[in-house]
Amino acid sequence: MDDQDLLTSPLHDRHVALGATLGAFGGWSMPLSYPDGTVAEHTAVRTAVGVFDVSHLGKVSVSGPGAAAFVNRCFSADMSRIEPGQAQYNLVCTDTGGVLDDVIVYLVDRDDVLVVPNAANAAAVAARLRAAAPDGVEVIDRHRELAVLAVQGPRSPELVGELLGPVNGRNVVEALDYMSFTEANQLWVCRSGYTGERGYELILPAALAGEAWDALVDGARRVDGRPAGLAARDTLRTEMGYPLHGQELTTEISPLQAGSAWAVGWDKPEFWGREALLAERAAGPKRRLRGLLATGRGVPRAGMDVLVGGERVGVTTSGTFSPTLRTGIALALVDTDAGVALDAPVTVDVRGRELACTVVKPPFVPSHVR
Repeated sequence: MDDQDLLTSPLHDRHVALGATLGAFGGWSMPLSYPDGTVAEHTAVRTAVGVFDVSHLGKVSVSGPGAAAFVNRCFSADMSRIEPGQAQYNLVCTDTGGVLDDVIVYLVDRDDVLVVPNAANAAAVAARLRAAAPDGVEVIDRHRELAVLAVQGPRSPELVGELLGPVNGRNVVEALDYMSFTEANQLWVCRSGYTGERGYELILPAALAGEAWDALVDGARRVDGRPAGLAARDTLRTEMGYPLHGQELTTEISPLQAGSAWAVGWDKPEFWGREALLAERAAGPKRRLRGLLATGRGVPRAGMDVLVGGERVGVTTSGTFSPTLRTGIALALVDTDAGVALDAPVTVDVRGRELACTVVKPPFVPSHVR
């Protein structure tokens, strides 16, 4: 795709003014990093706060009588386990048990649901929902109408609290439980995130995004935080072992293989891909996602062979330098019949050189989301 064909965030001009390095991401031109660099941005999120523009994420409204029940018949997780005002991580599976996308579902009420897919898959998710929707249920793509900001890190509650101010005499931010949301001052605020730190995602009209961004970035700088780009978002999520669609989850990689079986409502009578996933669970997946911690010098990247005794036993799906641990880390799909246990030594073929690693169970660093 030519750069001129890329969609842009409502904050695009602000990113340019801040000197951001822009890159193509899911059909959008988005900030990858700012002049201080990815490591500084990553560290700010772990120690203070980072402010991300993630407006490239999809926003698909599903409304009408029984909208929530309809979505529950489509997606993997059991939405009957959440109440209005709660959000849920969910999977959009194919009939063969692969994953078309992973999404966050916001349950407004039983007749109103907002689905937030990944940018590259938003149109496909909306189209599949629209094709399956019963009479009276409407599926609307609100991709350009709404912006999404993520405020992540230990100082995030005070920044978001300052932005919203008291609502009906109370601090709505402090009252939010993990994966719950509220509406205040034309914003939806959900306590969630993709970094492993306490954080919030704000969904708001695109016309209000600039003012909110300026206030959050100014507030972040006062507490040693900063704006952060998608490169830091990737290193942060890799340290947590969180999957990225297109790498750990694809139409060829099932939830069972990716360690995401917890997001499947196995007792539900109906959801896309149910029969294929039940069959795979009964047989056992042929490969599983594992963490690899480099013990030698080098940084593993995606698509590299994992070796035991010179024999290929798997492949990395993501790999990076961990700014927190100061070493290389990776996620990898490892063949189950290879019998590679946790704490076992393996090597990764890094461009013809074997990098020593240890198999670990993510996260690589402690989580503070709750």
